Amino acid sequence: MPLWPVYTGTTEPHDGIDLLPAPPPWRAFDGGPALPAPADTDDAAAVSPDRRHRAHTYRATPESVQLVNAALYLRRPLLVTGPPGTGKSSLAYAVARELRLGPVLRWNITSRSTLADGLYQYDPLSRLYAARGDDRSPTGDSGVEDHLRLGPLGTALLPYARPRTLLIDEIDKSDLDLPNDLLNILEEGQYEIPELARAARHAPDAHAEVMAHGTDARVPVVRGRVRCRAFPFVVLTSNGEREFPPAFLRRCVTLRLRRPDESHLAEIVRAHLGEPDEHARPLIARFLARAGSGDLATDQLLNAIYLTGAAGLDENSRDELAERLMPYLSRAADPDAH
Repeated sequence: MPLWPVYTGTTEPHDGIDLLPAPPPWRAFDGGPALPAPADTDDAAAVSPDRRHRAHTYRATPESVQLVNAALYLRRPLLVTGPPGTGKSSLAYAVARELRLGPVLRWNITSRSTLADGLYQYDPLSRLYAARGDDRSPTGDSGVEDHLRLGPLGTALLPYARPRTLLIDEIDKSDLDLPNDLLNILEEGQYEIPELARAARHAPDAHAEVMAHGTDARVPVVRGRVRCRAFPFVVLTSNGEREFPPAFLRRCVTLRLRRPDESHLAEIVRAHLGEPDEHARPLIARFLARAGSGDLATDQLLNAIYLTGAAGLDENSRDELAERLMPYLSRAADPDAH
């Protein structure tokens, strides 16, 4: 029987993803050969303690749970917008942890990022140097796979039996073309590696073993084409610094995260630092009062509660330090910025 919700937001890992119903006919993919998804332990050394902690302590809102499940059911990317510090990127790690989707594939976007950066990197110079030192005569374009590594997007679209989690962080920092370029790839669920496709002309039934993102393990790519099997859970984050094309927006499920209210904020503090005490409660109230006048991040409150409690300061010193730890993130809201 299908399961709703698959993602519950309870932070308890489970295999509910196996009960996800079949995709809509227009979002069904048949890539192969099927690959087992890597376990979380496969990159335990690569994942920072901060990310593991955030995945475990993330507290989802009912709206977040609903729209994450909508994206999973529809096999559509989830566009998460909202002010800084509202947990946009942490959501991807929390979903991956609860649904046991393996290590999160993260692609940090800058103004120089291109679609090719996300799909794969090929180093023709290293191949040239290797060929000069090798007396063997390669057939056709063989050996190219030794100088090619898939990127986070390219890895997410491999034919895994379970969906991988792909975090495309701060998509609003990209140039104007990247959202539309991404649109085509995520709509088709596939891409071609021309260097491998050329090699396949000499051996049509052969496949190349290429390195995937975040690991030295190799995965098979047949005839230079990659097509997904289980569409990845794609989270695109945006701080709202730009508008996106309508064609891009209509192919995404959109979730807007808002600043947490008092009860949600207390729940977040409780998850990270335990039950709010007599020192934490006034800081929560001050944070909420100040948040109405400008941008503040939940991280600032957590830092203030931890440090003022750990330092053993008197009340006046605590208040002064807390004030300095919670400045507005935008200069327009800061009375001392003028």
